[in-house]
Amino acid sequence: MAPKAPLLNTISLKGIEIAPSQVWGAIRIVPLLRRQVRGDLRLAKRTYDDDLTVVSLQGKPLDKGLKYISYVPHGLVPFWNEEGQPVAAKGSQLVADGQRFHSGPVSVRVLSRMAKREARNQLRFLPLHLAMEGFLSLFFSGPDIAWSEYSKQALSQGLSPRTEWSVSGHAIQGLADALRVFEIHEHQVGMLLFVSEALASAFITPTPEDYRLLHHSLLQDFYGELLYQYGLYGGTVPIQTHVDETKVETLADLRDAISSLRQDWADFQGLMASDLLQRPVESKRIYTAGPFTLQRFITDLKLKAENHIGEAIVRNDGQLEYLKTYRLSAGQARRTYLLSQLAAQGWHLERTALSMGEPLENFIYRLEKAGFGYLINNQVREQAQKARRCD
Repeated sequence: MAPKAPLLNTISLKGIEIAPSQVWGAIRIVPLLRRQVRGDLRLAKRTYDDDLTVVSLQGKPLDKGLKYISYVPHGLVPFWNEEGQPVAAKGSQLVADGQRFHSGPVSVRVLSRMAKREARNQLRFLPLHLAMEGFLSLFFSGPDIAWSEYSKQALSQGLSPRTEWSVSGHAIQGLADALRVFEIHEHQVGMLLFVSEALASAFITPTPEDYRLLHHSLLQDFYGELLYQYGLYGGTVPIQTHVDETKVETLADLRDAISSLRQDWADFQGLMASDLLQRPVESKRIYTAGPFTLQRFITDLKLKAENHIGEAIVRNDGQLEYLKTYRLSAGQARRTYLLSQLAAQGWHLERTALSMGEPLENFIYRLEKAGFGYLINNQVREQAQKARRCD
């Protein structure tokens, strides 16, 4: 039996080359190239045309268990060869995938599980939603001990339901045009997407053919509201091209200058993505498929830096075959940070405030601003408000 792929502790682009970026307005796309493609893992796209998708997270009927509800435009279907032999591309749009219901003008698709095995060497999962569902479920259950400071709702239901808002790639100004006009390189298997020089997403596929198939699906992905604003007001980002003409006298000099320039671009663009690349991540294994493992992850939370969630398929030798990421907004990172601090202290409010070096009333105020005021009972909230007014 082949060893399982290791859980990611950092996101590394080992074996992948960063190519010079292409710029359109506030959009910068950095192509990612893979020179050596094994071909024993492929991705197919399965299109959904429904207005809403309901996913039963535990594979139970709709009236039981946890559910994830969102707009899901498509699924991804990895298929592989366990002996390492290349596999041919195949479409999967015609394969049935869950029940479909119509309620007036709205259609709803019902799916079982975020990732579901469909055949011996075939899996179906919901891109980005796999990562977002994991993010939403962090500390979902709320306090394990019935502390008197919490509301009845918090003690009986936890954080249910927990929701987050995002925008479609169609809403980011210039992205559709950029995807339409940008050149796709011969060996391109992915890209780093920047909006006004902020890293919006990283996307990697196993083969160049898979990337070409999924290139325009980036418009159907969801992004944080901040990136929508960056696209709207960010203006045009600079194109970095500079060759010292005084040092170019022959074709060999020109080749050396271009090679040096390409390396400088790669180093710079890798630095621009440093809040994702080589950043510590916490990963969870979702499914093992032959020599590959589907995982989801979240970067270590830093309130004054970019924070990302995502999913990946990793080969058993550690090579990254598939990657898709989502940049958390400042509000999303802040909410998760507060919940993580509470969970670390057993959901004890006063102990958590003390560990964070701030008065209890200030911590309760931060919880309310983050949208978690409903977790605290009214008496405690009123006492905290009085204490803040006295200060």
